[in-house]
Amino acid sequence: MFFKSIHKRLKIIGIIITFLFLLIIFKVFYIQFFSYKKLNKLASSLWNRNLPIEANRGNIYDRNGNVLAGNITTTSLVLIPNQIKNKELTAQKLAEILNVSYDEMLKHVSKKTSIERVHPEGRRLSYEVADQIKELNLDGVYLVKEAKRDYPNQELLAHTLGFVGIDNQGLAGLELIYDKYLTGSNGAIKYYADAKGNNLAYASKYVKPQDGMNITLTIDLDIQKSLERELDNAITKYNPDGAWGIVMDPNNGEILAMASRPSFNPTNYQEYDKESINRNVPIWMTYEPGSTFKIITLAASLEEKTIDLNDHFFDSGSIKVGGATLHCWRHGGHGEETYLEVVENSCNLGIRREIQ
Repeated sequence: MFFKSIHKRLKIIGIIITFLFLLIIFKVFYIQFFSYKKLNKLASSLWNRNLPIEANRGNIYDRNGNVLAGNITTTSLVLIPNQIKNKELTAQKLAEILNVSYDEMLKHVSKKTSIERVHPEGRRLSYEVADQIKELNLDGVYLVKEAKRDYPNQELLAHTLGFVGIDNQGLAGLELIYDKYLTGSNGAIKYYADAKGNNLAYASKYVKPQDGMNITLTIDLDIQKSLERELDNAITKYNPDGAWGIVMDPNNGEILAMASRPSFNPTNYQEYDKESINRNVPIWMTYEPGSTFKIITLAASLEEKTIDLNDHFFDSGSIKVGGATLHCWRHGGHGEETYLEVVENSCNLGIRREIQ
């Protein structure tokens, strides 16, 4: 009876051990075949580091290949906190060059992250500032190349082109509408670091960035310059609240030039009020065409042969239409006139008579 009890217990223990053993095998199998990618990604993130290389934004050209929006190369500051040996000294030196407080810079160099961008003070640095940082030769301090949007014609076609933000993202105009096409794919310098964050240079890899797509407009730069020059002359001479114009090819509807005043410089759009930078007036504003539409009414009447330019019409100064009284712009009217003179005089009642 005693031996039977021991044998039964051993049998139970054996079953438990076998079950645990099978459970371990199943867990290993699950990790190896189902969780491999996730765990490998987590492990890789412990030693894998990327120094970003920004792709150039696509250029915008006029119909003749002139650059309306392009890029210039600038430099930005990137920190790898684990590689910074003397954090206090590094924070002090960088704070002096970038003109920021020591405490703020110390937060950057002490941050518990693999890569730290100093934003916005460390973005789009001038060549002079970048050279000062480079001469310090500090551990964990890197300068990476970035593309900055450039508008070589400054205020020219500003409302149509729009502008971009600090990260080269489209915020207005064509820059916003075609942002997904103009935006490229960033590259990187990939390298491996040890547990202390030290660079294992022999394992580095360069991933080339892919620039965004270029866009060509129907705009003609020479015609655009002429239009904007005339708008400036009108502003100078008449001092109106605003002025705008569109030049279109009547054969196919292509827009050759489009501009409005007041304008702005897309490079420094932050310095202007929202109304100035967000309103492309030629396509945004709605207004009555007024007398400019009279020529269309005349053309339709001639096409339908309801009038002849030599026919006579008497303008008495007013006319009743649908219970309302319409007046000519000239007090007392124009009197006897031909329909050719109706057009020359921009006579309201003569044009109304054409419609009837």
